[in-house]
Amino acid sequence: MNRLKVEGGIYFIAFLLCIPLANWMIGNVGTVCVPDGPCLLPVGPDIMAPSGVLMIGVALVLRDMVQRRLGKKWALIAIFMGAALSAYVAPAALVVASAAAFLLSELADFAVYTPLQERRLVLAVFASGAVGLVIDSVVFLQLAFGNLDFLLGQVLGKSWMILLALPLIILLRKRDQRLGVCPV
Repeated sequence: MNRLKVEGGIYFIAFLLCIPLANWMIGNVGTVCVPDGPCLLPVGPDIMAPSGVLMIGVALVLRDMVQRRLGKKWALIAIFMGAALSAYVAPAALVVASAAAFLLSELADFAVYTPLQERRLVLAVFASGAVGLVIDSVVFLQLAFGNLDFLLGQVLGKSWMILLALPLIILLRKRDQRLGVCPV
């Protein structure tokens, strides 16, 4: 097995584990937990978000890396496996909301990331993350909680994680160029 497939396998495992971890965090980790609602963390001045938002921001970037190394099919497989694992750590309604949000944002990811990643990897990760985080947030919040009360927090929290990942994407791109794997 070549080095890039092994790397893709690591991204795959990390991505699929982000999903149940995020779903578990929503009910268990936060500076405040709303009765019959999510546990929240601050993501900006006076802006709160369900705590799983941090892992989902990471997941959006990892999803792109899975697609880059292993292909679209493996990104979809990871979503289904992550949702299945989530069933062991989160309520069913949260699992359904999470899976639906990931699937819809993945379709948007295919439209944005896939055509850009060959030429402009960093732009592809940023742009697909921006599109994906909005779709993921709207779908998830509406299905999980029946409202968009935490939309600003969701978008901001995921944005922070994507922005923090961009320097690592730049390093990955430079390494790929050095190895002759991809010209971007």
